[in-house]
Amino acid sequence: MMRGNWHFLILAAVVLTSGCARGITSTPGDAPNLQTWVEDVRARPAPPLEPLPVMQQFETFEYAAQTLRDPFSNAWSNTDGGGLRPDPDRRKETLEQYPLDSLDMVGTLGKGAGLVALVMGPDKVTYRVRPGNYLGQSDGRVTSVREDGLELVELVPDGAGGWLERPASIALEDQ
Repeated sequence: MMRGNWHFLILAAVVLTSGCARGITSTPGDAPNLQTWVEDVRARPAPPLEPLPVMQQFETFEYAAQTLRDPFSNAWSNTDGGGLRPDPDRRKETLEQYPLDSLDMVGTLGKGAGLVALVMGPDKVTYRVRPGNYLGQSDGRVTSVREDGLELVELVPDGAGGWLERPASIALEDQ
């Protein structure tokens, strides 16, 4: 039984390959048809090209900045010794090691001018803060304490070698 199957498979392979070989070979009569087709294709007119886009005309501009200040020079910076600046000799307070947005005001003690703010740091310790104390990482000095929050002034660099005062506040946290 096995022997008959092998003979059949070999016979089928021979028939199939002989059929493929006949399709690949060309007869001398096919060449004129191919040449005619190539000539027809070459004789056809080429499709039209798309027109080039219209170039936009730009208005010319002459930049004359000889009389203006050089933006990269430090000629106008506030480094002459005057003006605002942090005190390098001042001893830092505990709440100055934390960013201002990580501090929460949780209450107050006292009345009137003796009002003291209770501020909780990220270490979950509550600190007493009075006007004149410093907190935050930008030399923030407390200017006033109210029952609903506290006001302070920070010193921040102005980008030109000097310092600017920036007001900030911390509101009493709603619990």
